[in-house]
Amino acid sequence: MYIPGMKGRNPIFERNVPGTTEKLQKATVGIAGCGGLGSNAAVALVRAGIGRLILVDHDIVEASNLNRQHYFQTDIGKPKVEALAAHLKAINPDVELTLQDVELTPEAIASIFVNADLLIEAFDRAELKHWLIQAWCLAFPDKPVIAASGVSGCGNTGAMRVHSSGNIHVCGDEESDMSMGLCAARVMMAASMEANVAIELLTSEDKRS
Repeated sequence: MYIPGMKGRNPIFERNVPGTTEKLQKATVGIAGCGGLGSNAAVALVRAGIGRLILVDHDIVEASNLNRQHYFQTDIGKPKVEALAAHLKAINPDVELTLQDVELTPEAIASIFVNADLLIEAFDRAELKHWLIQAWCLAFPDKPVIAASGVSGCGNTGAMRVHSSGNIHVCGDEESDMSMGLCAARVMMAASMEANVAIELLTSEDKRS
């Protein structure tokens, strides 16, 4: 019988894509923002077998978050990083989590994410996304950043795509804006796309950029 924290094959990952579990368990992913994108991407990565996550967010869970973020009524009022960590540990107790309940700044990128193999950008506002990507590329020019742009509204599934340029990968339709409102299905789709790109990058033989 498998015991969390002990050596042995974790049965959670018995049906994983062959060859991915071992690579993912050695990897560290940074997630900037634990809202609709970040919380759902984190869940997907933990279910896939990621070894370590660095979670950064300074917000608390609010009732209005529950339409798209991986939180529950019992989480309302709790710091997002702490609430999300509890859910991730409930999926895989072996996942290693570094929690940063702070407001991220450009100056802190290098120190907070120094051990990350790549970054998932999960901010809400365009201006925050811009400086985060810029700061990451300056601090870690050889490491990928996976961002999201255009996740609002509902439907229009065919417009969701991944656009890659060098080490920058953008998921979404790159057109819709926050004024259209947010739907769980579309936000979670973008979050899953971000997680899927991360998994692809971390498990590919050539570590493509």
